[in-house]
Amino acid sequence: MKPAVALAGAALVGIPIVLTLLLRPASGAPTPVTPAATPAPAAAASSAPRFPAPPDGAVVFSRQLGSDGLALGVVPRRGSMLAQASVVGPQGRGVSGLAVTFEAQGATKPATACGAGCYRATLATKGRPASVDVVLRGAQSANWRVAMPATWPPPDGAALLAHARAVWSSLRSLSFSESLASGTGHVALSTWRMQAPDRIAYQVNGGWAGIVVGDTRWDKGPGAKHWISSSQTRLTQPRPGWVKVTDAHVLGSETVRGQPAWRVSFYDPGTPGWFTVLVDKTTLRIYQVRMTATAHFMRDDYSAFNSTPAILPPR
Repeated sequence: MKPAVALAGAALVGIPIVLTLLLRPASGAPTPVTPAATPAPAAAASSAPRFPAPPDGAVVFSRQLGSDGLALGVVPRRGSMLAQASVVGPQGRGVSGLAVTFEAQGATKPATACGAGCYRATLATKGRPASVDVVLRGAQSANWRVAMPATWPPPDGAALLAHARAVWSSLRSLSFSESLASGTGHVALSTWRMQAPDRIAYQVNGGWAGIVVGDTRWDKGPGAKHWISSSQTRLTQPRPGWVKVTDAHVLGSETVRGQPAWRVSFYDPGTPGWFTVLVDKTTLRIYQVRMTATAHFMRDDYSAFNSTPAILPPR
């Protein structure tokens, strides 16, 4: 199975992130989509105490680091801040044995291990730190400068995301393009359409295509002329692709497609993973979702709200 095929199945909106929509046995026959309570790789990670979740109340940031996920959680305090670096390997385990230091406002502090893949330090601060530098040395190395929000501490974003989720769920249809990587050199590009109440269509660039309508699904392999049908568990669409929101904060504002939008970050313990989303200030529609999770580094860009072409069974 090619990495692009496995990757493309990880982003069914409104279904836990690691549903393997496009995973197929060696025979090439399609495997029906079956929603699960939690994502497959993430289920093992979330049940393992070694997964380095951010500290409570943290403002979270994340990025890809090769095949690992790297996140920073910062908890503002009076006269100081708690900083935690989380490093997650491709099997959902924390990466241990790294030397980590933090720098803010000209002061440097070495981190202390707080579990597998967890590194913490408390730094003295005066007012808002402009940025926090995370320096990793070991099996993985990185120099990562993270700009802090202009408002410090940043506003809570939970209510905003709850409203945005409601708007998303009320849409009749939407489209999005996706870039999904599992590590360096493995990137799947795909386009998706979602239509209420239970229709999905996707095309992986140079790869598989699929259509789901109610309890039936059709798949077509690369270069194939005919669709293969199979039974399908009904999927409610459209829905956001995260399970639970914690540590949500409004990082700031920016302009997206000529419209003002909020940038909001949060941690999802159900995936588990770190998310950053762009929310239109007027409509509360979500323009973009970025996710850092176990061997899944995703960017989705949304468009055609309520104007996506109808999804119909193939002829």
